[in-house]
Amino acid sequence: MNADSILMEHMMNPKNYGVLESSDAIGIGKNPQNGEKVAIYIKVKTQDEPIIEDISFQAIGCTTTIVSGSIITSEAKGVSFSRAEELVSITLGMLDSLPQEDAACSEMVALALKASMDTYKERLKDENFPIISYRIQASCTSPEENENIDTSYEQER
Repeated sequence: MNADSILMEHMMNPKNYGVLESSDAIGIGKNPQNGEKVAIYIKVKTQDEPIIEDISFQAIGCTTTIVSGSIITSEAKGVSFSRAEELVSITLGMLDSLPQEDAACSEMVALALKASMDTYKERLKDENFPIISYRIQASCTSPEENENIDTSYEQER
């Protein structure tokens, strides 16, 4: 299967989409510019270290967000936290070479995965610890779109 057909499969039939009722932790990635969000639910089993036994996601976002969520959760399912943290780092590192507007959706999903693992770790210390949410750094809009945005309201008082 080539890369285009893999992307098409994840777009037409997203994997791991929906609520994971028996989750041990939830993490959220947000885009404060447009309100898009991704929630990642993880079910964890502990051996020598925590392992993501099951995972799912929900998104309020574009098709790229759904495809990224499907791919990243598929890669994270069944792996240790240390391996999943590598996946987050690799994903974020790969995004550095893309235009910001193309990177934003995948960054949001990677940060939601990180947030879910961080929430799990904090809940080991305090079971009532709130859900962690991380905001993306990239922008969903291209520089050309930003030039056309009317920001005059920002000066009004």
